[in-house]
Amino acid sequence: MDLLTNPAFMAVAVIGVCLLGISKGGFLGLGVMALPLMSLFVPPLQAAAIVLPTAVAQDWLTLWIYRREWSAWNIKIMLPSMFVGMIFGWLMAASLSGAHIRLAIGLIATLFVLRHWTAKRFERWMPKPSVATGIIFGTIGGFTTMLANAGGPAWQIHLLPQRLEKLPYIGTVSILFAASNIVKIPGFATLGYLTRDNLLVGLALVPIAVAANYAGIWLVRRVSTEMFFRIAYVLMFVIAVELMRSSIIDLWWH
Repeated sequence: MDLLTNPAFMAVAVIGVCLLGISKGGFLGLGVMALPLMSLFVPPLQAAAIVLPTAVAQDWLTLWIYRREWSAWNIKIMLPSMFVGMIFGWLMAASLSGAHIRLAIGLIATLFVLRHWTAKRFERWMPKPSVATGIIFGTIGGFTTMLANAGGPAWQIHLLPQRLEKLPYIGTVSILFAASNIVKIPGFATLGYLTRDNLLVGLALVPIAVAANYAGIWLVRRVSTEMFFRIAYVLMFVIAVELMRSSIIDLWWH
């Protein structure tokens, strides 16, 4: 299937990289929707490889904007543990089927939404931020970002309770995303996903992705996000349920 000439896939891919760009601009969390959307058409690891060029381009822009706004303490703890988690994810990737990874993405996205919807009710049960939580959730985020481009939910469990200022929080997560995407380049290459066709689709999406990133940076400084996120979380939940439904059916019959 030629993805560049497939209107349904390209429409979903454009929506996905726009959400990813707005997320990297500061509306953190929306980017989790990109891979579930694209995984409705192609295997999850292929979708992750396709968005890799756009993600790297967005990372450079975001890092430049927030280059002076980040938490050194969190980066020192989380960056090494993230690399460990990514190695485990790379080792597991070859042994997991597309259905398994779609199921994992669906579960991650569902838990992310449920955590958001119930955050206040269960806030007192959340672990207090420490070196231990930084290592644990840094590792888990590395694993999930390698397999499902979804490191954010795990990292946020450690970062959100710290109540960092908005810009240092965005800058810290941006460094984690940028470092993880650089590591993914040799990782996806060894897994055979950095093919000519995947790269062509990814490069074609770069201008749209960068424009979306600028939009996210502009919006995060000027617009209230409450209603925007309400709609986004509902859509993410619907997509996650569909991914779990389709993957469970595939695993049941095979």
